[in-house]
Amino acid sequence: MQNWKERATIEYGINISPFQAEQFDIYLRELLEWNQKFNLTAIRDVEGIQLKHFLDSLSIVKAFPTGFIPQSIIDIGTGAGLPGIPLKIIFPETKLTLVESVKKKARFCDHIVEVLALNDVIVSSARAEEIGQDPPHREGYQLALARAVARMPVLVEYLLPLVKVGGLVVMQKSASAHEEAEASRNAIRLMGGKLVSILPVKLPEVEDERYLVTLEKIKPTPAEFPRRVGIPTKLPIQN
Repeated sequence: MQNWKERATIEYGINISPFQAEQFDIYLRELLEWNQKFNLTAIRDVEGIQLKHFLDSLSIVKAFPTGFIPQSIIDIGTGAGLPGIPLKIIFPETKLTLVESVKKKARFCDHIVEVLALNDVIVSSARAEEIGQDPPHREGYQLALARAVARMPVLVEYLLPLVKVGGLVVMQKSASAHEEAEASRNAIRLMGGKLVSILPVKLPEVEDERYLVTLEKIKPTPAEFPRRVGIPTKLPIQN
C-alpha cells in the first residue's frame, strides 16, 4: 500500500513538507502514548491513525472551492484534535479553534498544540451551544467542521451560527449522509444556510462509506439559534 502522505498528494493535491511530516509523526507518537492512559480514540494502531484520522481529516479539502484556503476554522467535538489539527499543520497560517467538552480530550489538545508549537490555536471545553452564542465566536469563522459528533439536524444548529456569511460548513458523515441531509432541510434553511454538495470519500483499505456534506452560509443566523445547552439534541429541528 502507498504511504498515507503519498495518498494525500494523489487524492487531495496536498504536498506534505518534511517539516509537516515530522509534525504528523510527533502527533502520532503523542496520541499513541496518551491513548494508553486516557482512551482518547478507539483507533490505536499506527496505520489506523494515519488512514482513519490523518488522511480522513485531510480529505476535507475535497469540499473546498477552487483556491479556497480557510483563514479561520472551528472544529466542534474535536476529540483528540481531529480534523482541526491535521488541517492546521497543512494550513499553518489559519486561525483554529478546537471545541471539546470532555476535559481529558481538551487537555490532550492543549498538550499537542504546545508540543507542535502551533500558533493562533484556541482550545475550549465549552459546549457547542455556548460557543455559538458567544460574540467572539458567533459568525466569526470561514469554516466550521465536525466529524462523528451528532446527527445532522443537530450539527447544523451547532455549526452554521459559527460561520460568517459566505463561509462553509463541512460535516464528515457515513452511509446515512443523504438521509440525514434530507432530514436537515428545515434546519439548514432556518440557520441561514444552503446545501452545496454531498461528496463521496474513499479511504484506502477502508470499506465504510464516507461523505463530505458541505453547506454555505447565505444569510445571518437568527439570534435564537443555537438554542440552550441540550435542547438541540433533545428537540432537533424537524422538516
